[in-house]
Amino acid sequence: MLRTLKQLFNTLTPPAELAVPEHTLQLAAAVLLIEMMRADSHCGHEERQAAVDALAVKFALGEDEVARLMELADATSRDAPDLYSFTSKLNRGFSPEQKVRMVEYLWQVAYADGQLSHHETHLMLKLGDLLYIPRGDFVAAKQRARAAAGLAAE
Repeated sequence: MLRTLKQLFNTLTPPAELAVPEHTLQLAAAVLLIEMMRADSHCGHEERQAAVDALAVKFALGEDEVARLMELADATSRDAPDLYSFTSKLNRGFSPEQKVRMVEYLWQVAYADGQLSHHETHLMLKLGDLLYIPRGDFVAAKQRARAAAGLAAE
């Protein structure tokens, strides 16, 4: 019986080799930020800088590392058939708190130009669902990003 319980717990705990490597998480996060930048017809310097800042803070990367990551993410996102392949990596590699923080970074990119388009809202709702973010946490992240952008509450 003890061996059966041990086997059960071993199946519930993912082996270390199934852990998502840090560089894979970085690329997945960068691709989502790039997609948010492209969500509306205007992809300005403010949105790009918000994405760069988010990656630098989230992963403690230097300027050169972020620049290379953004280039790779840009190329990867152009060839990607969907967003699920990236959100699934974040779901496996990030804690719920880290995923909420990622959603806040995405909102910051969306608000960086001072306005929120319908396309950005649609993409955010889709990403919130794909990342399994509870609606309350999703709205709270949005409000924190609005406040950080200096915009009045809706």
